[in-house]
Amino acid sequence: MFEIIRQDRNSNARLGQLETAHAQIQTPCFMPVGTQATVKTLTPLELEGAGAQIILCNAYHVFLRPGIEVIRRAGGLHQFISWPKAILTDSGGYQIFSLALFRRVTEKGVEFQSHLDGSKTFLTPELVIELQQALGADIIMPLDECVHYPCAKGYAKIAMQRTVNWARRSKDSLNHRSSRQFLFGIVQGATYEDLREECIEELINISFDGYAVGGVSVGEPTTLRYNIITFVLERLPRARVRYLMGVGSPEDILQAVERGADMFDCVIPTRLGRNGTAFTHQGKLVVRNAPYTADYQPLDEKCSCYTCQNFSRAYLRHLFNCNEILGLRLVSLHNIYFYLDLMRNVREAIMQDKFIEFKKEFLRSYNNE
Repeated sequence: MFEIIRQDRNSNARLGQLETAHAQIQTPCFMPVGTQATVKTLTPLELEGAGAQIILCNAYHVFLRPGIEVIRRAGGLHQFISWPKAILTDSGGYQIFSLALFRRVTEKGVEFQSHLDGSKTFLTPELVIELQQALGADIIMPLDECVHYPCAKGYAKIAMQRTVNWARRSKDSLNHRSSRQFLFGIVQGATYEDLREECIEELINISFDGYAVGGVSVGEPTTLRYNIITFVLERLPRARVRYLMGVGSPEDILQAVERGADMFDCVIPTRLGRNGTAFTHQGKLVVRNAPYTADYQPLDEKCSCYTCQNFSRAYLRHLFNCNEILGLRLVSLHNIYFYLDLMRNVREAIMQDKFIEFKKEFLRSYNNE
């Protein structure tokens, strides 16, 4: 399923190819996040035009609404949302972290109280696999427990061991069914290297199609985050795809690519886009602010997206200040294009053994150094 095309000579960055049922994915890649089966404000056609190869959806949220049976009757998630390329579905493990007030965790699974209507649902690792198989996603994730930072080592160990046990049950459940889906194992262990190492060894023994680094970007300092990412990536199997979950600033992505990560996702591009913040080669730009009232430049002169080719900062600011939906759509589209274009340039730099030079030059401009 995964082939390394080229290894950068001056770093651990690598160019890869991931073959799924719906798409051939060039890595390193970024997955726009469509939590509720939509990348907010953007159509599938716009995502394809921006260069998206794969998107992420959340099995827990679509389980709540519209419900798995509705999607199953539509022919699966791809048909339901009219997305022809690859989909990765998250399991609901992140919701153990983000919806801490609405859940109860046991060895058997997780009881969630719906944030929508208060109804209770108990999710087991086996049920989560069953739900994702019904969705028909190309890559599926097992139920895991992501903990907050800081986390006491005692509880971090319990959560890590629970994650491993759930991963084993998920793999056993998947093996009992014929499937073209790929299942990734998720490395947990908070900020403790010995727990991370133990988790990696257990997951490798179980054997997964790919491996994900979970439990980072949850409030820890940047240096500690990079240390964790480095430690884990150095110990994961070289021949398997490596997915860094939920880490999504341009700086973090480049640092992780240098360390050998292949796949990324984050809500940052669309979330900030809806608030009027654009990513540019000169850093972030808050286009709704007063200095752009009569600024007729595009968001980013180096960008070839539809927004930058057709609209000025002044017009975009006008849209935001009039609460026009088009404004947040156009900036979200630009941000997604910016991220996907960054990954295209990263892949080209790795192919030419120039990743380190590319990273330095990008960050120099992005940070206005």
